[in-house]
Amino acid sequence: MSNTSLLSLFFFLSLCISPSLSDLCNPNDKKVLLKFKKSLNNPYVLASWNPKTDCCDWYCVTCDLTTNRINSLTIFAGDLPGQIPPEVGDLPYLETLMFHKLPSLTGPIQPAIAKLKNLKTLRISWTNISGPVPDFISQLTNLTFLELSFNNLSGTIPGSLSKLQKLGALHLDRNKLTGSIPESFGTFTGSIPDLYLSHNQLSGKIPASLGSMDFNTIDLSRNKLEGDASFLFGLNKTTQRIDVSRNLLEFNLSKVEFPESLTNLDLNHNKIFGSIPAQITSLENLGFLNVSYNRLCGPIPVGGKLQSFGYTEYFHNRCLCGAPFESCK
Repeated sequence: MSNTSLLSLFFFLSLCISPSLSDLCNPNDKKVLLKFKKSLNNPYVLASWNPKTDCCDWYCVTCDLTTNRINSLTIFAGDLPGQIPPEVGDLPYLETLMFHKLPSLTGPIQPAIAKLKNLKTLRISWTNISGPVPDFISQLTNLTFLELSFNNLSGTIPGSLSKLQKLGALHLDRNKLTGSIPESFGTFTGSIPDLYLSHNQLSGKIPASLGSMDFNTIDLSRNKLEGDASFLFGLNKTTQRIDVSRNLLEFNLSKVEFPESLTNLDLNHNKIFGSIPAQITSLENLGFLNVSYNRLCGPIPVGGKLQSFGYTEYFHNRCLCGAPFESCK
């Protein structure tokens, strides 16, 4: 047998005897993940996390193709009883961290997450995580996507989140958050994130400072917000979706000027008065409109997309008339 063949055979046998020699995974990362698994009492969803195999091949884990460091931990749709283990903060190269559809996951958002300075995506959603939205999230300055929706989070929204200059989307919807919308949410610099704060218990007035932001999407629906929201609109904006439905908002719709870019507008279940302005007929991209359950009066303007919406999108107002209602007298 040639020397080359002997070397090949030796290498093959060494892999069979000691699989760890072929590991791409960083040994420190592997050690951290095994501690993480042990802290959760070795749940079935992490059954593939076998110390004898390469952790870059484990379920829910990916490694960077160049450095082979763990850059993504995404655990979803399983039984993960307990709290987020503190070991999660010992994966310094993480760029994506996701816990999704894990109803057995409880406790607060783990403070050790503050150590993950390379994190770009943080998604903790559809869990039973509770406690406050932590202020330390504002230290994760590389975040481009933050979703903490469908949990049991309570308390107020930290205004420091407006410091996240790269943030493209902020989802805090479907929790039990109280207090007012932070004034600082009108001072986002860099990226202006899509803002989802719906299905909470937020109260008070919408800060007028939000009027200086050109949000693509803003959803404040199903809260206890009151007062004016007209400053969210404007001809000079590029906003596509505005949903402030099911609040206690009270302003004159007649004076509102809508962005030409608007595709979705939901104002239902408020105390909005005045008439529907004719300018809304110029919105060529408007695909959804609901102004029902308000105090609007006067003729529904003819033209544009307005007659494509049905009775239920307009009903329960003070005295709207014209199609789809009876003609105005």
